[in-house]
Amino acid sequence: MTLSRKSMEALKLMGLTDYETRAYVGLTSLISATANEISLATNVPRSKVYQVLKSLVEKGFIEMSRGKPLKFTVIPPHEVFKQSRNHIHNTMEQAEAELNLVYESQIPQVPAPIWLLHGQEKIVNKELEIITRTKESLFIMGGLMFPGEPDMLKPALNKSIEKGVDIKMLTAPLCRVDDVEVSTKEILGDLALKIKFFPVPFIKFVVRDRKEMMIVFCKLSGNNALSETAIAIWNQYQEFVDTISGLYDFIWNTDYFNQDSPPIFKG
Repeated sequence: MTLSRKSMEALKLMGLTDYETRAYVGLTSLISATANEISLATNVPRSKVYQVLKSLVEKGFIEMSRGKPLKFTVIPPHEVFKQSRNHIHNTMEQAEAELNLVYESQIPQVPAPIWLLHGQEKIVNKELEIITRTKESLFIMGGLMFPGEPDMLKPALNKSIEKGVDIKMLTAPLCRVDDVEVSTKEILGDLALKIKFFPVPFIKFVVRDRKEMMIVFCKLSGNNALSETAIAIWNQYQEFVDTISGLYDFIWNTDYFNQDSPPIFKG
């Protein structure tokens, strides 16, 4: 049996060597076989086949039955992939958490912790990263959402909600970017967070845990934002973050933004 290149790469990603991959793929066709039969079917050398099969047993890909001769039986792929997928996911989550601790502890040590980001993709990726690292509170305010951005934010926001993060969002129900209407209200309106829809200007603030923030803005053409001109300022200057957080609290709590039919910003 010949597998596609991507399927072979998946097995290697799951920790199999070249010989182990050959043996496992071959055994999925044979279902159950002796070491000699597997060696003949897969071109794994006889001098190595027992070592390869023993390793596959230890990794949970096949089972070995006692007797003479020894027989090896493949474990159904859906069971193997489920187990490996969970292992890879848990391992990556642990590595991500550990590296984020190092990353977050070092950012404030940088002499000038302010960075400029250019372009929609980099900005949205940084926004998603900030949301993912949020532990206590998240403020999002503004009327600038790129096409496809609300759909990307939704699962990340849901995960933060599940973690117990206090999320407040004040955003325009609809904005126009690159002549595309982005319906933030339609996509994010059903999220279980504190959200207010208001026709705020074409700018966005994202504040994480009152420690880190990003400001996003771009050039306009009438009532249409131009994503190719988008720039973000990302920083962890505590004084700056404190000022913006205080301003956000004031705006959030003012009656002006709690009216049933609030006036629309112009200009």
